Amino acid sequence: MTIEIGQTAPDFSAKDQNGDTITLSQFKGKKVVLYFYPRDNTPGCTAQACDLRDNYQALLDQGFVVIGISTDTEKKHQNFIEKYDLPFPLIADVEKEVHELYSTWQLKKFMGRESMGTVRTTFIIDENGIISDIISKVKTKVHAEQILK
Repeated sequence: MTIEIGQTAPDFSAKDQNGDTITLSQFKGKKVVLYFYPRDNTPGCTAQACDLRDNYQALLDQGFVVIGISTDTEKKHQNFIEKYDLPFPLIADVEKEVHELYSTWQLKKFMGRESMGTVRTTFIIDENGIISDIISKVKTKVHAEQILK
């Protein structure tokens, strides 16, 4: 299943770094930046998270809620958040259920090897739960700029 701009964002229920349940529908009436990334504490993912952190106020000013999601555990997310002082929740999608909903768990090729992994993708969801933009060519160091354009 492919997710497209203009369609209703699939609702989900998943645990964040503190074991609290987050559902997409709880943010109805707000714009949501839902960003899927491969792994905590890797160079690209750290650059992306820190760019969103550094521009967090600008995102808030535009009415955005930021939610990161990867297949890392709650514990890894807690460490990542503490290490980089991240002001937004990170969902621990260990079972890849949300990844499957958004088609971000795919076969990837890296240095001639194929393996399943997270395709770095950001979904911008409007106040009514409709996908208004999909950023598939994420620039990790200026990601907030891509969102705020």
